Amino acid sequence: MSSDLTTQNSSAILELNRREKNIWEKMMQIFGSNPSMAAGTIVFMFMVLIAIFANILFTGDPNEPHVKDRLQAPSSTYWFGTDFVGRDVYTRTILGTRISLLVGVTVSLISVSLAVVIGLLTGYYRKVDAVVMRIMDGLMAIPSILLAMALMALLGGSVQNVIVALTVVAVPRTVRVVRASVLSLREQMFVDAARAVGARTSRILFIHILPNTIAPLIVLATFLCAESVLIEAALSFFGAGTPADIPSWGSIMADGRRYISIAMWVVVLPGIFLTLTVLAINLAGDGLRDILDPKLRHRL
Repeated sequence: MSSDLTTQNSSAILELNRREKNIWEKMMQIFGSNPSMAAGTIVFMFMVLIAIFANILFTGDPNEPHVKDRLQAPSSTYWFGTDFVGRDVYTRTILGTRISLLVGVTVSLISVSLAVVIGLLTGYYRKVDAVVMRIMDGLMAIPSILLAMALMALLGGSVQNVIVALTVVAVPRTVRVVRASVLSLREQMFVDAARAVGARTSRILFIHILPNTIAPLIVLATFLCAESVLIEAALSFFGAGTPADIPSWGSIMADGRRYISIAMWVVVLPGIFLTLTVLAINLAGDGLRDILDPKLRHRL
């Protein structure tokens, strides 16, 4: 009996190892055929690690001034230099990574979750579609940055309010993507077959239609994340984003714009972090689109 159990356990372990090896080989094949996606994923994961371990990456108090060392160039003491009141730009940039990624990822997840519910209902029920989509069209008629600034002026400056404002901006476009998928899927034969056998509407929506909208939603979520990082930086740059005591890439660049001619590092170095992060997310999103879109998959 014990020998049979040992044999079964050994077989299970071998099967698990084989599956893990197959998954790893598949990932290497995908990254090898799409180096831009691999580069974007690596850079994004590096930024995520910086955000997670920001407090132990030789950082200090981001708001501590060193008046005697104001506008110091990058050196062994201040790796990214100092700003106009002597704050360490390295510390502020590293800690700003956490805020930007938190906003980007949270807005993306909340927007997609809300869009799934709203998009399924508007795409399947024509009466709901006639009312809800007119509201979405009205929100989309306002430029994203202006709508976000108006909401921030109404709500006040905080990280939570930035997330709320950017979610309101992102949901209408995400809803239209889900709605468009549902409009085409509800006329498919497998949906008609589900209706014919008496399947409930909730089962049709969440079992038959929703899984077929996942691929475009995953790709869209990456672009929403990148856009949210950019808009958050823009809001902070204009003074309508996070409070002054919370470091953000946008607020760091805003503080240094007056001194860019003599202390360009205050603007350039956070700008490089912002550029690399947005570029990495977009490259990863492009790679996911190529993998998940059956029309493009054969090109890999």
